[in-house]
Amino acid sequence: MNTFLAELLGTALLILLGNGVVAGVVLKDTKNENSGWLVITIGWALAVTFAIYAVGRISGAHINPAVTIALAATGQFAWADVPVYLLAQFLGAMLGAALVYLHYLPHWERTADPGAKLAVFCTAPAVRHTPGNVISEFLGTFVLLFGLSALGANNFAEGLNPLVVGALILAIGHSLGGTTGYAINPARDLGPRIMHAILPIPGKGDSDWGYAWIPVVAPILGGICGAVAFRALLG
Repeated sequence: MNTFLAELLGTALLILLGNGVVAGVVLKDTKNENSGWLVITIGWALAVTFAIYAVGRISGAHINPAVTIALAATGQFAWADVPVYLLAQFLGAMLGAALVYLHYLPHWERTADPGAKLAVFCTAPAVRHTPGNVISEFLGTFVLLFGLSALGANNFAEGLNPLVVGALILAIGHSLGGTTGYAINPARDLGPRIMHAILPIPGKGDSDWGYAWIPVVAPILGGICGAVAFRALLG
């Protein structure tokens, strides 16, 4: 139960801070409206960092089904525990998205663009091109799991590891995120997308379900390949 709650609350914190920074940038009449991509990528990096600090000692702070499945696929995590972690992550992502909705409650009606409202909850491609979008999400999550595996093979001063993971997220966002918004986390995308469909957001438009499979399937495959590649490198 402790690990379930840790993954749920850690993922909720991730989404509250991560999707929260997107909301601040894209919604109308916020203090940080139009502050740009750099603010978003830094906000997401810090969201990951503090989510890991919050629950890392309890559950390992996977906070991402791609991480959980990749670790299980490479024998570093028990398959029996995967369903519990995934359920906690998706529920946590939905909870975090609901909190973002409540936090920015007055701004939904002021924002005319339904695409901006959707962007608060989930990712969308800059250019809609299915093979290219799949490659982008695959490669971004490959780098995430390869990078996490590499970081795990190094010794850091006590308490420094979450900051280094945040730096990895920042690097992925800056270098690889401009194509699809770097979901690199199925729960981060699907959970809030479900909440976008459910919540009474004025003028919200559709939830783009035709695209929704890409930030779920491609990160899982990319994460497994990234973790496997690093273990192959070790021999």
